Amino acid sequence: MKPEKRSISIAGHATSVSLEPVFWDALKDMAAAQGCSLPDLIRQLDAGSREASLSSTLRVAILNWARAD
Repeated sequence: MKPEKRSISIAGHATSVSLEPVFWDALKDMAAAQGCSLPDLIRQLDAGSREASLSSTLRVAILNWARAD
């Protein structure tokens, strides 16, 4: 499964995120469950304390969300 690169604006700066399609699908589900848009969810996760790349942070957030179900 090849990662897909998507662009997003965070704090006024354009950045790109590469994730496999299954992670993009999970992020959409996660955003819907939280009642927010996908870009807003990514911005929220980016604003939190993180020690790794944004892509890695998103994957870990998805895993934690899936485990909580």
